[in-house]
Amino acid sequence: MSWLYLLIAGLLEIVWAIGLKYTAGFTRLVPSAITLAAMIASVGFLGLALRTIPVGTGYAVWTGIGAVGTAILGIVLLGEPATAARLLCIGVIVAGIVGLKLVS
Repeated sequence: MSWLYLLIAGLLEIVWAIGLKYTAGFTRLVPSAITLAAMIASVGFLGLALRTIPVGTGYAVWTGIGAVGTAILGIVLLGEPATAARLLCIGVIVAGIVGLKLVS
């Protein structure tokens, strides 16, 4: 169950990271509220996951999910460049996440 909590926490990190773009510096109410709620929920689920997952592993996987998801959505939603080097780096992060899951 802890790994499911960690996955949810990572997905919520993606929501709030992308949400920051739409808050316009926290001047837009609805995107700001969604972003803040996602932040709180993300950290809450991370806390639940860390009950049994080592903190180093949990934190690294949480930030990795957020980084990969945010980078991919930046490419898809925001028109950020999808260069070979960038995609390779995203792949390396994914490999690290998988590696940490396999050894934990």
